[in-house]
Amino acid sequence: MPAVGHTPPIPPPTPPSCSECASKTQPAGGGAPTQTASRMWRSSDGKTRIDMPQTSVISDPISKHTIVLDHLKKEASIIPMPPPGSPAVPPGASPAAAAALHPSSLHVQDLGKSMIEGHEVEGKRYTLPHVPPPPKPQIPGRAIPGMKIPGMKVPGAPPVPGVKMPGAPPLPGAKMPAAPAAPGAKLPDAPSMPKPPGAPAPPQKPKLPALPSVAEVWTSVKLKTPVLTKVTTAAGEHTTYCKPTLTAEHPPSVFQIPPGYTIKPPKPPTVPKPPAMPKPPAMPKLPAMPKLPKT
Repeated sequence: MPAVGHTPPIPPPTPPSCSECASKTQPAGGGAPTQTASRMWRSSDGKTRIDMPQTSVISDPISKHTIVLDHLKKEASIIPMPPPGSPAVPPGASPAAAAALHPSSLHVQDLGKSMIEGHEVEGKRYTLPHVPPPPKPQIPGRAIPGMKIPGMKVPGAPPVPGVKMPGAPPLPGAKMPAAPAAPGAKLPDAPSMPKPPGAPAPPQKPKLPALPSVAEVWTSVKLKTPVLTKVTTAAGEHTTYCKPTLTAEHPPSVFQIPPGYTIKPPKPPTVPKPPAMPKPPAMPKLPAMPKLPKT
């Protein structure tokens, strides 16, 4: 750790390189795999550019932003990089790897050194346990205590004068008619045969625990650029193999927005909608007046 007041050491520059990459995505359900080709540029000061058929992604750690180029719409989106406190994504990792490596509970394992297609590489494995989505908040479907609605009676409000609720005493002088006697005794019906018990329901298949997200990255020791990246998630497996070559310093225009592209303004954050007001309780029904006996 550097002493207080001293500037931390600057990492040595990486040699400029260019890599031809091929990616393969295998869905988890056994569907047909898809293959894509891309090219990655890297400058000596850490800038990178990944070219795909319709999109390019430029990362500039000095300006601390990422540029996404849409070649079909001729648009450019500038996205700020995360603050220095958040863990870094492996260099040159695919978007699937960046999504898989969430800061919380990230486990990093050193895989040592090896040789891939004549390149000396060193590997690291990044493991992220499955994190279930947060539960949705439950909104109670009852009226708020103390809330008064004109013309409606809400629980907790004082009783309305002149309205008798169930349980009120009967009217004075009113006699309820007695039930008439049955003209004859009737034997009870014979008991019915009990129904046989139904077949028990088959046991449910137990749910298997969700697999963790794992990213394995093998980086060239000499060129400091990834050679093999393998990302495994619940959605499937994504593998990218690159052939890096040492090049001269790339022109600055490689890591800039091309002329004729429109800079797309960032989208404002969406404001969540407030929960709907609960429906007021229905008015209680008054008890029916008893019928007077015939004289």
